[in-house]
Amino acid sequence: MRYATFGHRTGLRVSEYALGTANFGTGWGAGAEPDEARRIFDRFAEAGGTFLDSADGYQFGESEELTGKLISADRDHFVLATKFALGATPQADISKTGNSRKNMVASVEASLKRLGTDHIDLLWVHFPDELTPMEELLRGLDDLVSAGKIHHAALSNFPAWRVSRAVTLADLRNWAPIVGIQHEYSLIERTADTRHAAAGQTVSHRCPGSERHPALEA
Repeated sequence: MRYATFGHRTGLRVSEYALGTANFGTGWGAGAEPDEARRIFDRFAEAGGTFLDSADGYQFGESEELTGKLISADRDHFVLATKFALGATPQADISKTGNSRKNMVASVEASLKRLGTDHIDLLWVHFPDELTPMEELLRGLDDLVSAGKIHHAALSNFPAWRVSRAVTLADLRNWAPIVGIQHEYSLIERTADTRHAAAGQTVSHRCPGSERHPALEA
C-alpha cells in the first residue's frame, strides 16, 4: 500500500485506496452482515489500508455503527470519513435532512455516537440541498473544526461552480478550507473529466466514486 497526504491543503496522511463502507450492514435490505464486514475490513487493514469512508445514511446508520466497532481497537491508526445531509432513518423528516446548521450539528453528534469516537477526521457534505446559503454551510463547518468535532471538511456531489464558490468564500472569510471533492466517476460516467478537473485542483483532492442518488439528481 502506498500513502499520500489528502491533497495539498492538509497534512492528513491516508492510504491511496479508501474502503467505502456503504454495504456494511443490512439496513437497506441487503449488504454485509457483521462477520462479512469484519472479513472485508481485516483484509483491507492487512493490506495497509487506513482510510475508511462512510455516511450517516448508509444502511440507515448501521454502516457507521459497524465501522466504528471495527476501528475501535486502534482508532487513531485509521482516517475516518463520513457524510451528512440525507438523514440516518428511512423517510427522515424535514428537520433531519439537508445542509442547515441545525441538521449539520445534530447529524455530526449522532454520527459521533454511532461511530463511538469523539472526532471525525473528514466530514463530507453529502449532497447540496439547493436551499442552505453557502455562508451558513461553511460557517457551520468552520465551527465544527474549531470545536474539534471534525478535523477537515469536504464536498460530495456538488457541481463545480458551487465548489469554486465554496472554496473562494472559505478563503476570503478565513474559515476552515474545503479540502476535497467527491463525485460519481466510472468507465461510463466521465462528466468529472470536464466539469470537475479544475475544481479538483483548486480544493486539492478529488475522490472519485461510483455513488449516485437518483432522487437528488437534477
